[in-house]
Formats: sequence, structure tokens, C-alpha cells
Amino acid sequence: MADLFTVLTPREAWSRLEPHLHPIDRVETVPTSESLGRVLAEDTSAPVDLPHFARSSMDGYAVRAEDTHGATEGLPAYLKVAGEVSMGQPAGVRLSPGEAALIHTGGMLPEGADAVVMVENTRGVDAAMIEAVRPVAKGENVIRVGEDMARGEALLSRGSLLRPQDIGSLLSLGITRVPVFHRVRVALIPTGDELVPPETDPGPGQIRNTNAFALAALAAKAGAVPVVLDIVRDSYESLQAAARQALETADIVVFSGGSSVSTRDMTSRVIDSLGKPGVLVHGVSLRPGKPTILAAVGRQPAFGLPGNPASSMVTFGIFVTPAIYRLSGCRRLPQSLAVKARLARNIPSAAGREDYVPVKLEEKGGDLLADPVFGKSNFLFAMVRGDGVARVPLDKGGMMAGEWVEVTLF
Repeated sequence: MADLFTVLTPREAWSRLEPHLHPIDRVETVPTSESLGRVLAEDTSAPVDLPHFARSSMDGYAVRAEDTHGATEGLPAYLKVAGEVSMGQPAGVRLSPGEAALIHTGGMLPEGADAVVMVENTRGVDAAMIEAVRPVAKGENVIRVGEDMARGEALLSRGSLLRPQDIGSLLSLGITRVPVFHRVRVALIPTGDELVPPETDPGPGQIRNTNAFALAALAAKAGAVPVVLDIVRDSYESLQAAARQALETADIVVFSGGSSVSTRDMTSRVIDSLGKPGVLVHGVSLRPGKPTILAAVGRQPAFGLPGNPASSMVTFGIFVTPAIYRLSGCRRLPQSLAVKARLARNIPSAAGREDYVPVKLEEKGGDLLADPVFGKSNFLFAMVRGDGVARVPLDKGGMMAGEWVEVTLF
């Protein structure tokens, strides 16, 4: 068991957890059109050439390049129009020397042609003749067979997180189904005698259970399947039973609440009772989120997140989200969208602690300004009012107005 509240830096905490993150090996085949955000389970190569026929990249005239050599405005090349290439059909035209065929972008290059003159570099003489006023080289304005992707060429590797452009590429090659890893299942255990369901009017001393559902949304955003368990009361036996149920049904277990130093907070003891290695980290030099727990039970990671809303969301993003991607088989963790902005006001901090502060972004005088939205770690609406969070590095004892800060966008 990790020493209670031996505070580590976020990087040190992650380095203790990372060796215990093992990709799941469950694979399923899904329609490519429905695979956005899934992780590819096998290397993929092109089964065909793309394109599988030479085609024009411009509107213009298909020509034999040698027939245009030396063409100028004053001394154009005269070419006989042999026909028009219909879209979606075989070219149906064969060019002889001195001939051209009207062609549109994407049209199939006719036999005998090896280049395309852009339409703006031609002039019509009559219905059967054009002037080419600029020369073209062989292959100019033409996409050759296999130029985009050659048959057998590696396309996507195992562990790729599938993006819209990946889906389009796969479908363009006729790959309509792909093997992907199963979605990671994340069990969320809300704990606390004070919690009631969101649809219940809270009585004196009670609050609605919102954390579990906010964290479930973050899990879904990372491509996981969230499973929200019933509220667990502050009893060691109840918490242990819920944890065992979660371990049986999910790949990752997240406790919401019950991670701070208190005689009623039993998360770390429960985790250690479930199996080795148990609690790896209890305490991270973060604000908000200092009492975070990182653990593993066998090959399943477990997390104890603070009960305060902003703390739980920040720590989920720092630790649970990358763990989801690791377990999902993702070869390279996706980068969060971040921007640089100037601080509109000072942010107080303490050296040796990494602070995450919600900020509102505003463009002013050509600069992007980040205005801190200050609030305690249980102020969920500080997150709602912000556009992202600014990170104050460990080695900074606060940041001054006018300094550049990195803002991770929500």
C-alpha cells in the first residue's frame, strides 16, 4: 500500500501507474462507417490501387503532351476536339496525334492522352477545334494509377485511433468493415451518505449525485462505455461489495469521493483489500485534486477521485482519460486541443504544486486573453463558465497578468 498522502508530482504519479496499464485484447469487427473513435486492432494495407484508373485533376482538355510543346498566346497549338469524357463512365475516346478531349475533374484519362491542359489555358476556335496557349508536360494535371495509395501499401497500423479522414480512406479502398478493440468499460462508483439521485429533491445536508454523471460523460468522450453504479453509503462493507461488482463488470473502476484523509474515507483501504498491487499513489501535488488515489487490482486500474466536482473532472482528465486510451490499445495518446493566451489577471499558486484554473477566453487588441474564473474546488459552475483550464507549472509560484499561459480547451 502506498504511504497515505505521500504527495507526488503528476508526472511521478503517472509513472507509478503506467506500468500497470495493459491494453485489453478483446476484438470485434464493426462497419467502417461506424468506427469513429475506435482503435484499430490490426495493421491495414490497401487491397487495390487508388485511383484504379488515371484521371484528371482539373477541368480542361486531355491531350498528348508533345502536341502542346512550344505553345504560347501568340503561337498556340491547334487541337481537334475528338469528344468529351463522361463522368462515371469509361473514357470512350481514343486520341490520335493533334487531338484533345474535353474532360472534367475526376474524369478518366482517355487512351492516347498523357496530360491535361487546364480549361483557362485554352481558347475555343469553333465546335471542333481549340487553341492551347500554354504547354503541358507529360503527367501534368493527371493523377496516375495508385498515386494516392498503391495496392499493398501500408495504410493504418494496429493501435490507430480512427479519425474521419481514416474512415473515408478505408471506404475509398472498399474496406467496409474493420477489426477494432472493444470499448473500455469504466465503472463509476459514487460514494457518500449525503448523496441523492439527480431526480430527487435534496433535503437538509444532502446534495445531488452529479459527479458520477459528469465523469461518465468524460469517459464517453474518451471512447469508453461508462457504467454508473448506484450510490454507495459510507460503509466499508458496502463500498467493498460495490468495488467487487465493478471489477467484475468493467475494465477500470473509478470511485467518486472518499479519497481524502478522514476516518470516514475508506477508498484506499477497500482498494488494498481487493488484490495486489493495490494503492500506488495517494496524494498528488495538484490543485484541485490533491487527495487523488491511483491504484491497480491485478490488471485493472482503479482511481479514487475527490468528491468536489471541479477536482474530480480535472483529475479524471489528467489520469483516467489517458488510462482509457492506454487500455483501448491506442498506440499514441491523442493530444488535447490547447492554445496560448495572455493572462488577464494574476493567478496565485505555490511552487511545487501544479494548478489548474478555469479561464474564460477573449480576443482583445489582437491577443487572446485568459481571464481566470476563480472558485473553490467544489464550484462546478466555475468550469461551466470557463472555456478551458490554464496550467500553472510546478516550478512557478503563481503567474502574473500579461504572462503567456497554456490553456487546454474544454
